[in-house]
Amino acid sequence: MNSTFLVAIGPWQIILIVLALLLMFGGKKIPELMKGLGQGLKEFKKAKKEVDKEIEDKDEK
Repeated sequence: MNSTFLVAIGPWQIILIVLALLLMFGGKKIPELMKGLGQGLKEFKKAKKEVDKEIEDKDEK
């Protein structure tokens, strides 16, 4: 990820993004979205570990 992009986002931009998300999804929907995002990341990491293990097994043979 480009580090200059992270520096370009200041506290006011973050507040604006959070407010926009609240307006679009409402306060009750955001925890559900974050839960789904967390589960997706968990599944991605699990799949990545499986692929890494398969590559290691092939390299050992």
